[in-house]
Amino acid sequence: AIDKSPPAVVKTTRLSSCGTGVAQQRLANALSQRKLLLVSSPAAFKSTMRPILLKGHERSITCVVYNRDGDLIFTAAKDGRPTLWLSEDGQRVGTYEVHNGAVWHLDVSWDSKLLVSGSADMHAKIWDVEAGTELATFEHTGPVRSCHFDESGRRFLAMCDAFGGLDQNRPPLVTIYENEPMWGELGSWRRAAQFRLPHPEAGEVKCQLVRWLPMGKQILCAFEDGMMKIMDSLSFSELSVIEAHDNKIQSLSFNFHQTFVLSASADQTAKMWDLETWECVKTYKSDRPLNAAVFSPNKEHILVGGGQDAMSVTTTSGRQGKFDTQFFHLAYPDDGEFGRVKGHFGPINALAISPDGKSFCSGAEDGYIRLHHFDADYLDMKDPVPEDEPTAE
Repeated sequence: AIDKSPPAVVKTTRLSSCGTGVAQQRLANALSQRKLLLVSSPAAFKSTMRPILLKGHERSITCVVYNRDGDLIFTAAKDGRPTLWLSEDGQRVGTYEVHNGAVWHLDVSWDSKLLVSGSADMHAKIWDVEAGTELATFEHTGPVRSCHFDESGRRFLAMCDAFGGLDQNRPPLVTIYENEPMWGELGSWRRAAQFRLPHPEAGEVKCQLVRWLPMGKQILCAFEDGMMKIMDSLSFSELSVIEAHDNKIQSLSFNFHQTFVLSASADQTAKMWDLETWECVKTYKSDRPLNAAVFSPNKEHILVGGGQDAMSVTTTSGRQGKFDTQFFHLAYPDDGEFGRVKGHFGPINALAISPDGKSFCSGAEDGYIRLHHFDADYLDMKDPVPEDEPTAE
């Protein structure tokens, strides 16, 4: 069941919690040392966004997800405890107990009834979001790196890594599970299909993550060499291959209307792809390896995050490590970065933005989730529009 821990475990930096007079000023000064500034051109963002610091995990954050209504935030970390928070004030509702290894990925169904999590303990689990109970467990042959619901919320895919050498007969796999019968009991699931992925021990390129494509007829696979492959969800036959990046792909996310997908890579770029033609619409160049990228649902912006490799974090300052979230204009201008949000002390591993576009979360190697509610300056900001070209007479 969900652990109903006292609200005191949630660390916030809201000024509404201040006292009055001298005490208020002292607390305000202390909080100012932890504030996040959106750094951009001098004319923009004169005010400061103060984050709500979500402290509930003991190890590095691996995944952050909003539900469809935007009132709940689900987080995963290497401590093995998926956690539920309220997005309005960052209050921790509880944890889902428990995996016996790092939780690499999670996803929530469209109706917010089910949560799926994939872990290094070689299990994927289905949880009842409201009750916090475990509904089903699926054993795999290796660590589960990726799990994703389709639009129905009653079918999901899970990807596990290889475990051991070729002689162990534990290859990397993609498995599709579905509710049996469809829309039946939430605890009744069956394995609908299973497909084998390339095996790194055989000299083949490792698959990094998998996602359903819209309508659930195809599966998008991202690889360590920067390639993306579109696979048929029934036969797992290869339909198309895209040379997307020069290094491993770390993140895939869709826009609100599911007409574009955004890929983020360790080659320091994020790219937007048209889901109909699979042409690269735009490339966003950063100055650090990227681990996450998301679309804004109501503005023509994208957010990207990453930073220096976690192994070297202790030898570098936060400024040099580049652990901030970057904001880019979606289409215009070409050098579209216009702002940054600072605050983490390790590389950003996960980003999520609320469905209404009024807040976003970042989770990092430092073990913290920072919940940012956008201020009025950002929400009221007008995007630049190129002037119309004069028509030739």
